[in-house]
Amino acid sequence: MKLDSKEANFLFQALVEIKNLEEAKMLLEDLCTMGEIEAFIQRLQAAKRLLKGQTYDQIMQETDISSATLSRVSKCIRYGEGGYKTIID
Repeated sequence: MKLDSKEANFLFQALVEIKNLEEAKMLLEDLCTMGEIEAFIQRLQAAKRLLKGQTYDQIMQETDISSATLSRVSKCIRYGEGGYKTIID
């Protein structure tokens, strides 16, 4: 599936329509497994730490994140669309 499809845009619009934390929680609990939500949380926390200047070693010592996931988050911060930075700032 393409991220610019009508179906994908329906999802993105649903995210834009979220009005508060409770609605966000309700949607994510319905839409995702607990493991997927935990992975989102872990990635956001890693991005936050990377943007604050923490090293891979510091982040891996303080969290359960794998080096592969941390590397992917780092790559997204450096070369991605700017989503992490936008949300964290």
